[in-house]
Amino acid sequence: MNANRFDLGGGEPIITLRGIAKSYWREALEIPVLQGIDLEIPVGSFVALMGPSGSGKTTLLNLVAGIDRPTCGTLEVCGHELNDLDDDELAAWRNAHVGFIFQNYNLVPVLTAFENVELPLLLTSLGRRARRERVAEVLALVNLTDKQWNYPRQLSGGQEQRVAIARAIVTDPDILVADEPTGALDAKNAEEVLGLMGRLNADMGKTIVMVTHDPKAAHHARHQIHLEKGVLDRAVEVNR
Repeated sequence: MNANRFDLGGGEPIITLRGIAKSYWREALEIPVLQGIDLEIPVGSFVALMGPSGSGKTTLLNLVAGIDRPTCGTLEVCGHELNDLDDDELAAWRNAHVGFIFQNYNLVPVLTAFENVELPLLLTSLGRRARRERVAEVLALVNLTDKQWNYPRQLSGGQEQRVAIARAIVTDPDILVADEPTGALDAKNAEEVLGLMGRLNADMGKTIVMVTHDPKAAHHARHQIHLEKGVLDRAVEVNR
């Protein structure tokens, strides 16, 4: 097997990368970030992408999420070849298939927790009553029903991140991508957020791809994939 290719096993792949490379340009200088990535991630996986700063882990996450495009190679996610989609089609694909969790929550400060969670549903065909029912359901799932009318400034960091997770799952996406989701949290809130993500994976079957530099956070994943200077270095199965 190619030393830069990992198949995590365990079922039908939901993410398949073949020969993926990504470079950026600074004037006439090409800066390679990823080189020849071959990777399959099965449905229902919880994967932690790890590596030093500049290793390419966030770039890889952005490619999987359809935020960025590869320089070369093929990328199939949720049954779609992303290279074949134009910008509008790619945006529609993201809305349908991917939920995003960010380090700094990215909540809209002038909207309540309820309104923040409802935002992605405004892009769907759901009516007002159906939207309200769905928002109430996911806020209960993250144990924030009593905070639904609070604004972000009235919430703790852990509560803000749980609102962000509720927003990420409200459309029932196939994949959750998380970029350092506990990076701004203290240890207690980090454990609560990671426990919630673990339940979304184990109980709801959500495929999760998470970038983290924290070994404690990575231990909550089922697999750890390490990158080094833009190539896959090793994959480790987590024994829990």
